[in-house]
Amino acid sequence: MKQKDIALIVSIAAVSAVVSFLVSNKIFVTPSNRAQEVQVVDPITDDFPMPDKKYFNSSSINPAQDSQGTDSNENPFSGT
Repeated sequence: MKQKDIALIVSIAAVSAVVSFLVSNKIFVTPSNRAQEVQVVDPITDDFPMPDKKYFNSSSINPAQDSQGTDSNENPFSGT
């Protein structure tokens, strides 16, 4: 390579470095613009209120029990 070629390559690299630096400052977020507002959430505690007595009481139906039916219909979908 000739000395003119090396100088041309170095000058093109320098110009492209400056241009890429200026473009990246416009595209990417600067440190001053990185601050964003976030919603503050209450911390989780192990303190739970007692459930409503209207729904959770001693006379409520237990859905986990097996259903015990007395229906002796052998053909339930016959309509009779």
